[in-house]
Amino acid sequence: MLLISFEGIDGSGKSTQVELLREYLVDAGYQPLIVREPGGTDLSERVRTLLLDEDVDIEPMAELLLFSAARAQLSREKIRPALEAGRIVICDRFYDSSTAYQGAGRDVAVSEVDNGWLKELHRRATGGLVPDRTYLVEVDAQTALDRRSSQRTGPDRMEGAPESFYTRVASAYDILARNEPERFLRLDGEDSISGIQGKIRADVDRLLDSARTGA
Repeated sequence: MLLISFEGIDGSGKSTQVELLREYLVDAGYQPLIVREPGGTDLSERVRTLLLDEDVDIEPMAELLLFSAARAQLSREKIRPALEAGRIVICDRFYDSSTAYQGAGRDVAVSEVDNGWLKELHRRATGGLVPDRTYLVEVDAQTALDRRSSQRTGPDRMEGAPESFYTRVASAYDILARNEPERFLRLDGEDSISGIQGKIRADVDRLLDSARTGA
């Protein structure tokens, strides 16, 4: 029915918003499928463990391909069948994360000119899936770092990257959102949790109305 993705740098609060939206949809009588990246299948969860392991040295291109492999499995095993069954699918990260984190953050594809091959990789990995809506929860790199530092658990391999890395990632998300304003809804991650969720729910209601009427 609908494919929704949530994006933002680590510490933006997007995963909190995913859970609140899940609760809202369940209360409304839907049975949304919630998936995370990397993860969601046996293979993808094993890839996740590898990618987040601080003791493993992974080259940027290898990192990108591991994320893409996990995404390919998730897309074919879980996301597409759920959509074909008429369910709402909510992804806590999707291919935009790889463009921002590996493309820009890791300098695998550093410019709009250079990332045509990356877009094609995303298309092939997902079988052409494109989110109907992407919610981008935006905070600056320092705010996100402060939030991550307050967590009880220590950072994993991805979260332990320096502030400069997250600055590049945030800049890439900004470019993605400006290039596809019809897909992205930008949300101020420093607003209240309830305020952000209210905007998301209002937008989801509009999307569901459009889907029902075929508009």
